[in-house]
Amino acid sequence: MKVIAVNNNKGGSLKTTTATNLAGVLAAEGERVLIIDADNQSNVTLSFGKNPDEFEVSLYDVLIKNLKPADAVVNVYENLDILPANDDLIGFDFEVIGKSKKYKAPFSIMKKTCSSLRKEYDYIFIDTPPSLSLMVGNVFAFADSVLIPFSPESYSMRSLVKVLGTIDDFKEQFNPQLRVLGVVGTMVNFQTILHQEVMQETRKYCTESQIHLFDSYIPRSIRFASSVAYEKVPATLAKKSTDIAKSYFELWKEIKENEQAR
Repeated sequence: MKVIAVNNNKGGSLKTTTATNLAGVLAAEGERVLIIDADNQSNVTLSFGKNPDEFEVSLYDVLIKNLKPADAVVNVYENLDILPANDDLIGFDFEVIGKSKKYKAPFSIMKKTCSSLRKEYDYIFIDTPPSLSLMVGNVFAFADSVLIPFSPESYSMRSLVKVLGTIDDFKEQFNPQLRVLGVVGTMVNFQTILHQEVMQETRKYCTESQIHLFDSYIPRSIRFASSVAYEKVPATLAKKSTDIAKSYFELWKEIKENEQAR
C-alpha cells in the first residue's frame, strides 16, 4: 500500500482533494509523504498555494527528459513533498505515442523513472487525470493500489464500472500486484433521494464484485475550497479543524483497519 493512485475517469469526484487531504493526514502523523501530480491541470500544486508556471522542472522532465525525480521534488509542508505537474504534461501522450521505437514499453515509463522514490517516502499518493489515458496506464503500472473517489450523481455507477473494468484488464496485462484499495463516497448528501439510491446501488455492486466500499464518506461542503483559498493548504492541514478534515482522518483510520484485516 506504499504507492496509492487516486483515480476515477469522471471529473469532479474529488481526486485531488482526496489525495492531498489523505497526504495531509499522514504528514500530520509524522509519516514522510510524497504526492505525484500526474494531471496537467496542476491541482495538487495549486492546493498548496503554489504557481505551477514557476517551476522550471516537473514530472514531464522526469518521465521524458530523464531528470532525476528527486531534482523535481518540492517541499510544501512539514513531512510533505510534491512532484509537480505543469502544462508540459499535455504533450506526454503525443511524445510517447509518436516515438514508438524509443518508448518500447510505454506503460512502464513512470515505473522506470520514479521507482527510486519508493525508498525515500513512507507513502506516495498519485493524483491522476480524469481519463483512461497513457498517463493513467503509467500510474497503474507503478502503483500498488487504487483508491476510487465516487460522487453519487447520475451516471456515476457507469463510470465506476468502467474504471474497475479497466483496472482489471490492466492488472492482468501489466501489473499483477495492482489491487483496488476501495471506493469512497465523495460530495455525499444523504438528504437527497438520488444520493441515497445511488449509494445503495453502489454498495450492492461493490459487495457483489468483492470491492470494499468504505463506511466513511466525504460530505458535500464548500470548506475544501475555503481552506485552499485562505490557508493555502488542504483541510487536514488547516489550523481550524472542520468536519471535512475529520472525515479524511476517519477514512484513513478505516483504510488502515481494512488493510490489517486482510
